[in-house]
Amino acid sequence: MKNIRNFCIIAHIDHGKSTLADRLLEYTNTISKREMQDQVLDDMDLEKERGITIKSHAIQMDYVYKGEKYILNLIDTPGHVDFSYEVSRSIAACEGALLIVDAAQGIQAQTISNLYLALEHNLKIIPILNKIDLPSAEPEMVKDQIVDLLGCDREEIMSASGKTGLGVHEILEEIVNRIPPPSGDENAPLQALIFDSVFNSFRGIIAYFRIYNGKIKKGEKVKFFNTGMEYNADEIGVLRLKPEPRDTVYTGDVGYIISGIKEAKEVKVGDTLTTVANPCPEGIHGFEEVKPMVFAGIYPVDTEDFEELRYSMEKLQLNDASLTWEPESSLALGFGFRCGFLGMLHMEIVQERLEREFKMTVITTVPNVSYTAYQTNGDIVKVNNPSDLPDPARIDYIEEPYIKANIITKSDFIGPVMSLCIEKRGIIVTQNYLTADRVELVFEMPLGEVVFDFFDRLKSISKGYASFDYHPIGMRESDLVKLDILLKGEPVDALSCLIHRSNSYQFGKKICEKLKELIPKQQFEIPIQAAIGAKIISRETISAIRKDVTAKCYGGDISRKRKLLEKQKEGKKRMKSVGNVEIPQSAFMAVLKLND
Repeated sequence: MKNIRNFCIIAHIDHGKSTLADRLLEYTNTISKREMQDQVLDDMDLEKERGITIKSHAIQMDYVYKGEKYILNLIDTPGHVDFSYEVSRSIAACEGALLIVDAAQGIQAQTISNLYLALEHNLKIIPILNKIDLPSAEPEMVKDQIVDLLGCDREEIMSASGKTGLGVHEILEEIVNRIPPPSGDENAPLQALIFDSVFNSFRGIIAYFRIYNGKIKKGEKVKFFNTGMEYNADEIGVLRLKPEPRDTVYTGDVGYIISGIKEAKEVKVGDTLTTVANPCPEGIHGFEEVKPMVFAGIYPVDTEDFEELRYSMEKLQLNDASLTWEPESSLALGFGFRCGFLGMLHMEIVQERLEREFKMTVITTVPNVSYTAYQTNGDIVKVNNPSDLPDPARIDYIEEPYIKANIITKSDFIGPVMSLCIEKRGIIVTQNYLTADRVELVFEMPLGEVVFDFFDRLKSISKGYASFDYHPIGMRESDLVKLDILLKGEPVDALSCLIHRSNSYQFGKKICEKLKELIPKQQFEIPIQAAIGAKIISRETISAIRKDVTAKCYGGDISRKRKLLEKQKEGKKRMKSVGNVEIPQSAFMAVLKLND
C-alpha cells in the first residue's frame, strides 16, 4: 500500500489537463506510441469535437522511481462549472491533486472553486504552471498569483508543458514524494466507495470503486450498503487503458466490479460496497448528493417513443450521475420527463448524447430553476415547473434561489461586466484586484437570471477573458409572476415561465417577436400573445398564407370576384376552428437566445 498514489488533475477549462494526462500516460509507458492520440482519456466523440472533458476518467499507471515500483491511479476531471459534480466525486477518491494553471491566462474562477473543493477533503496540492512554452506566457506573474492563493513557497511550484513534455518527469517524481500513500486496514471488513458507473450492453452495469479498508476477491458475495442489494463479484479488476481483471483488489486501489446488475437504480454513486460475510459497521461519509440547478422538460418528438426515452434516460443516468429526472406530462407535448441539470452546457450535452448514443430525437422545453411558493393557508409548494404554480390569489410570497457568483476578468472590462450583472438583478459584494490588471468581482444574484444567456453574454462583452463560477447561497423572497404564451388563445405550457415583474413586459414582447419569425405561416391567421394572468401584455400576429383566388377572373363583373373572396373567407374561418399550430423545436430553444 505504501507504493500506491491516488491523485486527480484539477484546473479551469482549457488549461491543459487532458494534454498533461496524455504525457503522463506516455512517459510511464502505460500507452504505446501506436495507441497514442490527443486527449486519449476523452473517449466520447462530443469531448473530442468540443475539446472539453465531460466525464472523469480513471486510469492506473506503473512508475519506477529509485528502483522501486509505484502504482499511480490518475483521475482526469472536467474543468467546466457545469461538471463540478464529476470533480467532487473524483476528489473523494484521492489523496492528492495536481492543480494546473495556464501560464498565459493565470488563475481563473474555476481554478479557485476546484481548489477549495480539494482543500475541503484535505488533499495534498501540487501546483503546476502549464503551457510555459507559449510566447504569451508570463510565468513569474502567474507564480505570484499561485503563491498568494495557496500560501506555498515559489520553489514548490512546478513548471511544465503538456505539449512538449517539458517537466513531466519531475512531476512524476513529485507525485511519489509529496502525495501521501492511502491509509487503511487491509484486515478490516471491506469498505469501498462507489465513485462512478458505466453501462455496457453485454455485461450490464460496471461500477468503479476505491477501497478504503479490507480487500475484495473474485466470486465473493458483495452488497451495497445503502440499497442493501446483494450480488456476486463475477469479475473484479483495475482500470488500465482497458479494464484488467484481477483475482483480488487490495486497500488503496481503484478498481471496477461487474456483477450482472441490470437496473440503474440499484447502483447509487456515493454508496459503500462491502461483503455479505463480513460487512462493515457503517458506510463512508462525506459524499454529497447532487443538487440540480436548472430544470427543463425533455419530450420525445413522437409520443409513442416515451418508453424508449425512459430506457435511454436510465442508461444515460448511469454514465452521468448528476442528471436527475422524473416523469411529467404537458398539454402541448404529451408525456415526457422533468430533468434536473447542473447548468446550460450540461443540458445541451445531455440532449446531444440522447440523440447520438440512443438515436432519440427530443424536444427540450424552456429551462427554469426551482422556486418555493408560500401560500396564505401556510402550505409550502416546491415549484420545479411553472405549471405547478398555485393560483396567484392564494400565494402569500415566492422565494427564488440566489447564488454567489465569482467573476475574474481584466480590469478593462469591469464596466460592461458590472452593468450586465446589475441588469440581471445582481448585487455587488466585493471587488478585489488580484494583480494590476486582473480583478475578481463577487456578486449575489438570482440563479434564474444566470440560466438564460448570461454566460454567453459575459464571454462576448469581455472578449472571452472573463471566467465565471458560482455556488448556491439559499432562497430569497422575490416579486415573481407567471408569464404565459398563448397561440390562438390557447396557452402553450412548454413556453410559460416564472419571471421577475420588472422584466416581464420586455421579455414577453421579445418572445412574441421571436416566435413570429420562427413559426411557419399557416392557411389561417395566428395570434401570439404574452399574458400575466388574464392581462395580455404583448401581441404579434402571423398573417395567413393567401392563395390568389381571383387570378382566373379577367375583367367581367366585380360580383364574381367578391363571390370567390367570400368563399375563401368562409374556408379560412372553418380552417381556423379546426387547424393546429405546429411549433418547431427551434422556437422552444429561441427563448434562450433572445438577445442575439
